[in-house]
Amino acid sequence: MTAPGGAERTAPPATASDREPGRGRPSRGSRQAAAVAAAVLGALLVAVAAMVTPWHPLPGGRIAADPTLDFTRDQIARSEAFTAALDPPAYASLVAGLVVVLALGLTSWGARLLGLVTGSRRSAAMGESVPLWRRTVRVVAVAVVLSALTQLIALPFTAWSESVLRRYHLSTQNWGSWLTDQLTGFGVSLVIWTVALVGLHLLIHRFPRHWWAAAAAGGFLLVTAVSYAYPVVVEPLFNSFTSMPAGPLRTDLLRMARTDGVPVRDVLVADASKRTTTLNAYVSGFGSTRRIVVYDTLLVSESPKEVEAVVAHELGHAKRNDVLTGTLVGGIGVAAGACVLYLVMTSPRLLRRAGVRSAADPRSTALLLATVTALTQLSGPAQNLVSRRIEARADVHSLDLTRDPATFTAMQRSLSVSDLDDLSPNPFAYALWNTHPSGPERIAMGRAWARLHHVPEPPPVRP
Repeated sequence: MTAPGGAERTAPPATASDREPGRGRPSRGSRQAAAVAAAVLGALLVAVAAMVTPWHPLPGGRIAADPTLDFTRDQIARSEAFTAALDPPAYASLVAGLVVVLALGLTSWGARLLGLVTGSRRSAAMGESVPLWRRTVRVVAVAVVLSALTQLIALPFTAWSESVLRRYHLSTQNWGSWLTDQLTGFGVSLVIWTVALVGLHLLIHRFPRHWWAAAAAGGFLLVTAVSYAYPVVVEPLFNSFTSMPAGPLRTDLLRMARTDGVPVRDVLVADASKRTTTLNAYVSGFGSTRRIVVYDTLLVSESPKEVEAVVAHELGHAKRNDVLTGTLVGGIGVAAGACVLYLVMTSPRLLRRAGVRSAADPRSTALLLATVTALTQLSGPAQNLVSRRIEARADVHSLDLTRDPATFTAMQRSLSVSDLDDLSPNPFAYALWNTHPSGPERIAMGRAWARLHHVPEPPPVRP
């Protein structure tokens, strides 16, 4: 068989773990157990997602949306032009990332590259028994190389997207601060990726036949830890937060939270204007760390009633414990993915294609990355579908709490215009990218809520 480039392809030499009796060669029974666990966890994931997803947040079935009722021709045209400008870098980044990652994982190219970095191919050829500390160093080196590679692949397309955002006045960053954000994001992902990889390889060497079980449990715990740590560890890396000064709006937001039964510690203002003109708010944290966070751009652009409508939506997420539910579902998904990963990483055929003999070889991380990337992309549309339903329920909560559909629809229109939302997304883009209903859908829901509760229906804003 001939490898890419014309060189005769030969099987890589056995690693030290391959030669140890019973190590690196999972039994048929362990693969069957992992397959059963993957099926059970997958079924549990589907069942839990189906039960917790509000498929019909507002009675009455599907609500028709018509952007021409509330947006001028110029606004619709500007939205379409922005979408047309932003789509090419988004799709190009997706395709380029998939091609490179799959090429590295499903050919010997990835093993060759990582072998150069770690020297593990030379060690295997010489029959060295590699001590644990050296294997750990090699895994860390692999994490750095693959993280940097994927970041570099995406960087030109991310910069292209940034230039589009600037052209449409949605970004206020200079290139220096933009690059700082990219490096910060890279650092955060590298830490998570390194912890996951080192932990996984330790499990592979400690439990060569049954590491899938420990990886499933560890993956669930890692998802939970990241979810709890993110508000207090990661968010401050990107924004500065200050307490909202005492005044009517702060008082009203805290009163609304108390009325809703959602205890919050503080109301914070994020300095989002240093990088964007988009408008947003959210409720962050758990228990004693929970706080309402409002973008400074929202405060200067919207009326106090509209700010309250946005925050009421976010309180809906907190009241329903959507973050905790998402953490549970995400943890089950990662656990199921760990079992699938075991089946891939112990497949002789796939290991041969990747140019390695065992998952214990750090060079097999290229195959691992390809598997994780494929699973993530395949599950994306389903995650987005669930997310849109949860966001719609939070919209209904906002309407129930404020009982002001006129302000709600005005706020949704303002957000759509300010953020240049795609007002009529095509079905493919809608499934692939949209985590929220479109602006016209949310406005239509506000009117449907008004009809259902027999309150004045907000009239269309006709061009």
